[in-house]
Amino acid sequence: MTAIVAVDIGGTHARFAIAEVQKGRVTELSEAVTLKTTEHRSFQTAWQEFKRLNGASLPRAVAIAIAGPVDADIIELTNNPWVIHRSMVCEKLDVDNFLIVNDFGAVGHAVAHAGAEHFQYLAGPEQDFAREGTISIIGPGTGLGVAQVWRKGINYHVQATEGGHIDFAPLDAIEDAVLARLRKRYRRVSIERVVSGPGLVDLYETLAAIEGRAVQQYDDKTLWQMGMSGEDSLAAAAVDRFCLSLGSVAGDITLAQGGFAGVVIAGGLGLRIKDSLVRSGFAERFRAKGRFEGLMASIPVKLITHPQPGLFGAAAAYAQQYIEKE
Repeated sequence: MTAIVAVDIGGTHARFAIAEVQKGRVTELSEAVTLKTTEHRSFQTAWQEFKRLNGASLPRAVAIAIAGPVDADIIELTNNPWVIHRSMVCEKLDVDNFLIVNDFGAVGHAVAHAGAEHFQYLAGPEQDFAREGTISIIGPGTGLGVAQVWRKGINYHVQATEGGHIDFAPLDAIEDAVLARLRKRYRRVSIERVVSGPGLVDLYETLAAIEGRAVQQYDDKTLWQMGMSGEDSLAAAAVDRFCLSLGSVAGDITLAQGGFAGVVIAGGLGLRIKDSLVRSGFAERFRAKGRFEGLMASIPVKLITHPQPGLFGAAAAYAQQYIEKE
């Protein structure tokens, strides 16, 4: 059994935990310690704070999930001023081994390793994912993460993608209006402009314009609160419309990836709107793919409910790469 530090770095928070890995699997994950990125000038100082909180002793291996591209030697985070130099990780953190993965790639590893208890039914047949084939993963949040997991028995491969940036395809008159509104601002409208947390603003303002209402200026966080609580009927309608569009997008990505073994909705936003997804037309929109409607109806669609998929997935990625499978 090997102990490692698992880290999940986003724009606002950096989360740390100690993981135990054995035979290519994560066997234990400690309670997460969450630090605000704005309170630490670098990843190294945040690491030192976690080390202090942990009792001044850490395992000599680390797996890091990062929100942003991770292939370069110098890694600049998307919504965070920290910079990580691959060539200096071992020296700066005093570790022997490290692995850096994209944050949504880490979610893919979490999907591959998590037990059935960490998934909640959303649509399709209530059955386990197929043991062989591709699982599509879609995660609405600040942006729209897309990945896929191909697995055969105990073997699997995770592919992080930039699928959130494919073109938005309207399906009805309201989505035509959403596209027209966004086209005034962007030359090209991707699905991330609609099916992400900030996209609720344009959905809300489009509905207001259709009904001839004066447009109220709210940020997306306020609109999500108003819509989920039901205190504002137009915001609630925008949330329902978001769920419809997410269903269409999830179905399109599933067809493109061949995700017929199953589909996972991930991300913190997915967890917050899980009840709305079940009540909405998400499932109908997911299935509505013309001649392939029967195929789409046969695919289990679930929400991953693991409390720390980024940390769990980072540790799982390390286990896959470094730990001998027996």
